[in-house]
Amino acid sequence: MKDLFDKIYKDKGPLGKWASHAEGYFVFPKLEGKISNRMKFQGKDVITWSINDYLGLANHPEVRKVDAEAAAEYGSAYPMGARMMSGHTDLHEKLQDELASFVNKEAAYLLNFGYQGMVSTVDALVSKDDIIVYDVDAHACIIDGVRLHMGKRFTYKHNDVESLEKNLERATKMAEQTGGGILVISEGVFGMRGEQGRLKEIVALKKKFNFRLFVDDAHGFGTLGATGAGAGEEQGVQDDIDVYFATFAKSLASTGAFIAADQEIIDYLKYNLRSQMFAKSLQMQLVVGALKRLEMLKTMPELKAKLWENTNALQSGLKDRGFDIGTTQSCVTPVYLKGSIPEAMALVRDLRENYGIFCSIVVYPVIPKGLILLRLIPTATHTLEDVTETLDAFEAIRERLQNGTYKRLSAAVIAAMGE
Repeated sequence: MKDLFDKIYKDKGPLGKWASHAEGYFVFPKLEGKISNRMKFQGKDVITWSINDYLGLANHPEVRKVDAEAAAEYGSAYPMGARMMSGHTDLHEKLQDELASFVNKEAAYLLNFGYQGMVSTVDALVSKDDIIVYDVDAHACIIDGVRLHMGKRFTYKHNDVESLEKNLERATKMAEQTGGGILVISEGVFGMRGEQGRLKEIVALKKKFNFRLFVDDAHGFGTLGATGAGAGEEQGVQDDIDVYFATFAKSLASTGAFIAADQEIIDYLKYNLRSQMFAKSLQMQLVVGALKRLEMLKTMPELKAKLWENTNALQSGLKDRGFDIGTTQSCVTPVYLKGSIPEAMALVRDLRENYGIFCSIVVYPVIPKGLILLRLIPTATHTLEDVTETLDAFEAIRERLQNGTYKRLSAAVIAAMGE
């Protein structure tokens, strides 16, 4: 018999093996200062493109004031206990009602965390006789929820409606044998590529197949649609989304999440979501803060307008300068370059140390080998000067990548790794 930890000692994983070179800088970095377009990284001022504070609410004075007042009034513990036992309040209900109305659903239910809530919602919606069909590029929280499913599941090619249709045919045959139903899961916006899920086309398949649609709209909520109600509103199919999910961690710059659906569906879920039934209620400070943030989202359209002014300037500027930003249809702005992981490390160090630009770096195994993805998240707090400075820096680092500078600089890293 092996020691359980043998595999840990021998294989740190595709990312873990770089920990001695990457930790504290490329992964687990420490951004300091007030959340804004410019923060400090290792003592230096940097333009930050890696904070999901889309509407710039994280450090907005009105939000800070309400958060502070709520903390003073309620502390950081109230209410104590799970919602079903002792953690339920009028303000929890008020927030749910306002969220449901905003996303055009009958009812909503608060979740403590987006990741935890998504896993638990998937688990609660299906039984062993049901079949799940989901996009292969779905977020990790969806995948982990699907892993709990004791029945069959199929993936369809990313945003490929033909592939989805083929898998729905398979799922339909299987459901006829098991007596179960079918749950299709997509994202409203895929967080790495920035592409919207093809919700309109998915909904159209309801004319041919019997399934329910569950949409994770973490990046769409607050950024897409005429009112900011998300990807479903943007594509004109919000009413056809059976269960809608969004998190507070992005546009609302807070902690928590919610699901919204018909009243009867929410009534069922709130009695069957294990992550909420057996966990402490969302604390009052966060509930009050979310109410204020939602009010600002509804009454201050200039926040979303500024976000999109910056997004359009950044994305059009990158395309004009010949960068590959894929097929993003959202604020998420990926920049694809060709290079190895050591080259990516050298490139990002140069970008941060010499150009004062901080953005997220994504490499294998999240994306295919040989690719470097630099992901930029514009916000309402960025300026057009930030955009211009960033575009100039990206031109410079692309030239150094292409002329082999980063390959030479990365040689020492490769040698240290024994490769």
